[in-house]
Amino acid sequence: MSNIDTIRQKAGFIIDMDGVVYHGNQLLPGTIEFLAWLQVEKKKFLFLTNSSQSTPRELKQKMARLGVSVAEDHFYTSALATAAFLDSQLPGGSAFVIGDAGLTNALYDVGFALNDVNPDYVVVGESSGYDYAKLTHAVRLVLKGARLIATNPDLTGPTDKGLVPATGALIAPIELCTGSKAYYIGKPNPLIMRRALKVLGCQREEAVIIGDRMDTDIIAGIESEIETVLVLSGVTTQKDLCKYAYRPHHVLPGAGAIVGS
Repeated sequence: MSNIDTIRQKAGFIIDMDGVVYHGNQLLPGTIEFLAWLQVEKKKFLFLTNSSQSTPRELKQKMARLGVSVAEDHFYTSALATAAFLDSQLPGGSAFVIGDAGLTNALYDVGFALNDVNPDYVVVGESSGYDYAKLTHAVRLVLKGARLIATNPDLTGPTDKGLVPATGALIAPIELCTGSKAYYIGKPNPLIMRRALKVLGCQREEAVIIGDRMDTDIIAGIESEIETVLVLSGVTTQKDLCKYAYRPHHVLPGAGAIVGS
């Protein structure tokens, strides 16, 4: 069986978004054919993103604007995984949040309260509203005993205008000022991968993860014992592969190559 055939035989597909299906506001070549194939073959599939900014509904709407119709339940974010983790640790707890709608909505939905006085947690995700006042307040709350949580460890994120600071960079000053090390929920934490498999309704042996980053997508798959497909349509290039001590199971030019497009 060829590499492509091995991938095609999988029952469940965990798919990163930016760099795999689109760049910013442009679909990547082969995306439409790949998604059509998933639906025709009745494959289980889940878009798994480390970004915590958008809700599944917003991601569905973005895909619709790009010309692809995908149901809301096919999206899972680091914000949802963070909310599920906090709910399992301290049901009905409270948090001071630096983040956008995707994160605050996810926390509301599990019954967490927003609290800027004496929260159980300080939770940080990507946010266009990040400023010195919020940073200072977060530092004081952590020093008073709030536990520090990050939606993901990414230092940068892609936009149409170039790279911007992501959660890992935004939370670093809080860690440095407090001496507290945040707990990071998103990829490559196996926790988010197990959540994704539950949502997908798949065993890890039946699944494959498709991503463009060696340091999040591919290592997440390896550490969770899920077969990995690196696509070269995003961050990682062929030349970058020699920098890592681990290897993806498959390397393809893009997701469309799975269906020959």
